[in-house]
Amino acid sequence: MSDVKQQRVTVIGGGLAGTECAYQLARRGVPVVLREMKPHKRSPAHKSDTLAELVCSNSLRSDNPESAIGLLHAELRALGSLVLSSADLHRVPAGDALAVEREGFSREITTRLVSGAGVEIVGGEVERLPEDGVVVVATGPLTSEALTADLERHVGTKLYFYDSIAPILSGDSIDMDIAFRQSRYGKGGGDDYLNLPMTKDEYYRFVQEVKAGQKVVPHSFEEPKYFEGCLPIEVMAERGDDTLAYGPMKPVGLKDPRTGQDPYAVVQLRMEDRAGTAWNMVGFQTRLTWGEQKRIFSTCIPGLQNADFLRMGQIHRNTFIDSPRLLAEDLSLKTERRVFFAGQVTGVEGYVESAACGYMVALAVHARLTGGAFVPPPATTALGSLYRHLTGEAHPPDHPHQPTNVIYGLFPPLSGRMKKADKRAAYSARAKQDLAAWLPLAGVVAQTEGQTSA
Repeated sequence: MSDVKQQRVTVIGGGLAGTECAYQLARRGVPVVLREMKPHKRSPAHKSDTLAELVCSNSLRSDNPESAIGLLHAELRALGSLVLSSADLHRVPAGDALAVEREGFSREITTRLVSGAGVEIVGGEVERLPEDGVVVVATGPLTSEALTADLERHVGTKLYFYDSIAPILSGDSIDMDIAFRQSRYGKGGGDDYLNLPMTKDEYYRFVQEVKAGQKVVPHSFEEPKYFEGCLPIEVMAERGDDTLAYGPMKPVGLKDPRTGQDPYAVVQLRMEDRAGTAWNMVGFQTRLTWGEQKRIFSTCIPGLQNADFLRMGQIHRNTFIDSPRLLAEDLSLKTERRVFFAGQVTGVEGYVESAACGYMVALAVHARLTGGAFVPPPATTALGSLYRHLTGEAHPPDHPHQPTNVIYGLFPPLSGRMKKADKRAAYSARAKQDLAAWLPLAGVVAQTEGQTSA
């Protein structure tokens, strides 16, 4: 076994993924240098000089362990996560959600990294990857232009710059008396898609609602530039009432088996997971607010009157790599195994998901340095579902890699039939049991409730 104290690791990026990764490595005796361009330089989104700055909401979302994100909270607490323990210490009232006092939360993480874990913090922009040693890239969605250009040399492709995320629906909430399976002109598997047919009146009502619906205003650092191939539905609707019907909602090559007629327009749903428990609304990336998406899609699209949205559509600036194609099983770069990627730059979305990815990478790096084997978290856990997303295991072949939050659509399906109301509890119970069995395999001592990691 190698002496980890002789092997220094460089972590680039002082956000939630980078700080979690650096802290977990330092706890395991690995010397860590954390490179963060603040305070010398800031991205347009950052205002504070502290680490782990929350640039948008102060909410880490639902803390209910029967929700996918709440389950991830519980798992990270059991692992002794820096981010979750700091969030618990600086929690503010927010009902079901875990919300934090921003400045106290960031100061807590900064102090514990430097004073508690002994991580060396080096300020200043990193424009190129270090030439030697193990490196963790955790630069987040606003990676600087210089480092982005250097990363493109290593990943062999242009990094994506805008998220174009369509909503994902729970399969058992779609009205299958209305939806029909069929691919346009019978291409592919012939029945790879679900189709929600619309009449002329239904289509034009939908277009008017989309045009009138409340939209999310882009951040000041986000220029409203879109690729023609993935325009927001409201942008297409503004170009003309028939634009969507000739775009993602075109009905050509499809026939409604109930009527034997061609629909005026269709909403196509693509399988999001191999088991068909989650379905993606094809081409429905949007800046409509989440409330408006639920209202308009549920009331205007036949078959979605009882829709359960696992993820809402959105578009915002992002930089992320095609992880399933580029990364090895331990989340290192296939073409340069000393380089690991963590956080939103891999294609996970959200504060807690980024921290979880940073934790997994810390385990992988530690295994590499000690000559051990990286043992991924079980697929049935929230951590494991994110890992499945990054390796492509959660998705059908050739599924385009897009950032996502943790959702139950990434989990392996439950066995047996059960009521929809019982599924979340079953997912949570299965995950808790499998996580407990995995912890000793990963060399982790479980944290008891109320215990913090120092």
